Amino acid sequence: MSKRRDHLALERRRKRSAVMFEKGYGPSAVGRKLGVTRQVASRWKQAWERGGRGALSSKGQAGPKSKLNPEQIAQVTQALLEGPRSQGYKTDLWTLPRVAALIGKLSGVDYHPGHVWRVLGGLGFSCQRPERRAIERDEKQIGIWKRRTWPALKKSPPSEAAHCLHR
Repeated sequence: MSKRRDHLALERRRKRSAVMFEKGYGPSAVGRKLGVTRQVASRWKQAWERGGRGALSSKGQAGPKSKLNPEQIAQVTQALLEGPRSQGYKTDLWTLPRVAALIGKLSGVDYHPGHVWRVLGGLGFSCQRPERRAIERDEKQIGIWKRRTWPALKKSPPSEAAHCLHR
């Protein structure tokens, strides 16, 4: 996911531009001082002239608002942390369709499985690939095989150096 913007810091910068406009600075000087282009500072000045400092307030995060309220988000997060088995699944693997079904069951909000990854990313979860291991795996026997059998099967290095030239 892309890095998040600090809307509060951006708003503070726009409010500093309002103070500078009140002192008579032009868009070019404001842009240089605050590290933005002249065009951006000019838009800020137009907004300030139309609506004062309030016009330079943050509008919040762009995009659609979350369908889930904070209580529902906490409920879904807790259920995800408890694991799929606690939700009645036979394996310990969360898939996008399973998470979509969980969100629908707990909150009544339907998400398409293809979009659930955005919700999970917003909650701080990331994609993890499960490690494939056989249930019957015997670590002790594997260690013995690596120490005894494998060295006997390996080809031994050539007896004379391969890089030497002979006549």
